[in-house]
Amino acid sequence: MDDGEISTYSLYECGYFNSHIVTCVLTFLVQVQHTQKIVPTSALCCSLKARMSLSSLSVLETEIFPYVEAHQSDFIENLKEWVAVKSDSVQPDLRKEVIRMMSLAAARLAALGATVNSVSLGSQQLLNGQHLPLPPVVLGELGRDPQNLTICFYGHVDVQPAKKEDGWKTDPYTLTEINGNLYGRGATDNKGPVLAWINAVETFRALKIAMPVNFKFVIEGMEEAGSLGLEKLLEEEKQGFLSDVDYIVISDNLWLSKKKPALIYGTRGNACFSVEVEGGDKDLHSGTFGGIIHEPLTDLIALLDSLVDPTGHIQIPGIYDAVAALTDEDKKLYESIEYDIEEHKNNSGVKKLLYSTKEEILQHLWHYPSLSIHGIEGAFHEPGIKTVIPAKVIGKFSIRQVPNMDLSDVKQQVVNHLENVFAKRNSPNKLKVSMPLGAKPWVADVNDPLYKAAKRAIRTVFGEDPDFIRDGSTIPIARIFQTVTKKRVIMFPIGAADDGEHSQNEKISRHNYIEGTKVFAAFFLEISKLRGQLCESSNPRIND
Repeated sequence: MDDGEISTYSLYECGYFNSHIVTCVLTFLVQVQHTQKIVPTSALCCSLKARMSLSSLSVLETEIFPYVEAHQSDFIENLKEWVAVKSDSVQPDLRKEVIRMMSLAAARLAALGATVNSVSLGSQQLLNGQHLPLPPVVLGELGRDPQNLTICFYGHVDVQPAKKEDGWKTDPYTLTEINGNLYGRGATDNKGPVLAWINAVETFRALKIAMPVNFKFVIEGMEEAGSLGLEKLLEEEKQGFLSDVDYIVISDNLWLSKKKPALIYGTRGNACFSVEVEGGDKDLHSGTFGGIIHEPLTDLIALLDSLVDPTGHIQIPGIYDAVAALTDEDKKLYESIEYDIEEHKNNSGVKKLLYSTKEEILQHLWHYPSLSIHGIEGAFHEPGIKTVIPAKVIGKFSIRQVPNMDLSDVKQQVVNHLENVFAKRNSPNKLKVSMPLGAKPWVADVNDPLYKAAKRAIRTVFGEDPDFIRDGSTIPIARIFQTVTKKRVIMFPIGAADDGEHSQNEKISRHNYIEGTKVFAAFFLEISKLRGQLCESSNPRIND
C-alpha cells in the first residue's frame, strides 16, 4: 500500500479504529477531499490520535463519569453482597463459603455477557490428612474483536480471617459506611478493586458504548492461602486462554499515601528459612542439666543474633553482592514521591524508625534486601514459667530480596554463614538449615506504554500524576504472570495506605471505590490507543 492511500485498513493498523471516532474520521476525510491533497497514512494516524483523545475525554465526561456517579449506591450494594460472604481461604471450615464466593463472581461476569469457565483445581491435603476441595478459578472472556487489544485482569475474592472480637468496631462481614469509609473484610483486599473493574466494564455495557478493548478475567479464591494450583493452571492455559492476551493488570495492593494515587512497578521477593537445632531426644530439667550441656535454644539464639546488626544491616557475607547500585534516576524518583514519615511511624505504633529521611526509608523498603526474624518453634511460650531445656528448637526468619538477587545464591549464602557461626561454637548439637519457601522479586519498566497509559488515566480522574512506587512486600502473582505469558504486567492499586488490609477495621473509602471505577474506565480508553505502540516497545524485563 502506498503511503498516500487512505483506507479502513490504515485505521486498523494505526490502532485507532473505534466507533466513537467514526465522526472524527469522516470529518477528516471530508477535509482531505475538499482540499484534494494526498495525505500520508502517518499524518492521518497523528490526526486521529489527537481527535480520539478529545473523543475519549468527551465520552468520559458526558457519559461514563455521570453514569458511575449516578450508580454509586448500586456499586456499593454489590460490594456489600460480596463482603457478606465469609470467603476465608485460611480456615478449612469456611471452604464452602469460598466456593460460594467463586460462584457469585462467575455469575457477576456472566451478567456482563462474558463467557465464563469455572476451572476445577482438585483438592488440598491438610496437615492432618484431611482433603478439602480447592475453589475453582474463574476464567472469563468478554469481547473478541481482532482489532482491539486484550487486557487480562487478575483479582482474588478470598479474604483473611476476621472476627468482631479481634478488635473490629463493626461486624467484619457487614459492609458499614462510617465517615465516607466502607468497612468490611475484603473491602480493599481484594473484593473492592475486583468489583471496581467489573463496574467499569458494566458502565460501557449499560451505555451501549463499544468496548475499547477485549477483556479476560482470572479470579481466584486461594490467594490468601498461597494461590494453590494457580501457577499450574496458568501454565496449562499459556497456549489457550492466555495466548492472545496483550497486557495483565493486577489491582491487589495500596498507594503509599492516603490521598495521592500510585502505580507499582516492583515488589521484593521472599526467601523463608528454618534453622533447626537439635540436642537429645527429650526435653530436660534445667535444675538437673542446666550448666553442663550445650543447650539447643542457646545455640539457636546465637545463630539468629548473627544475622542482622542493630542498624538493620544483614551480616551474611555476599548477600549484597548482586544488589544494583543506586542510580541518579532512582534517587530522583525517591525524592519526588509523596511520603509522610510520621504517618508511617504512627501506623506502625513504634517510637522510632531506623532511618530519618524519606529517601533512606524508601531505599531500604524497595532497593535493598531486609531480614526479619519471625519466631521460635519448640520453646515454651505460654503464660508463666516452665523451667525446661527444649530438646529441639526451630527458628524462623525471612529475607526480602530485591531484583538481581538469585534465590539459590541467597540460600547458599545463608547456609554457609550459619554453618560457620555454628562451627565456632563447638556444639555437639545437630544443625539443619532449610528454605521451605522462596518467591522471586518482580520489576517492570515505568517508561513502558502500559504505565504511561495508566498515568494518563489517573491524571484524567484524579487531576494529578501518580507516584511510581515499589512494594516492599512479595506478590508472587505478578512474577508468575510475567514469566508464564512473557507479557507486560502492571500493578494498578486503588486503595489508600490506611486501608488496613489483613488488619482489623479493613476499609476502602467510598471516594476511592467510585473514583477507582472511573479510573479503570479511563484506562480502558487509554489502552485502546496503544495498538500501534505494542509492537514497537521492548520485551518486558524479567529478572531471574
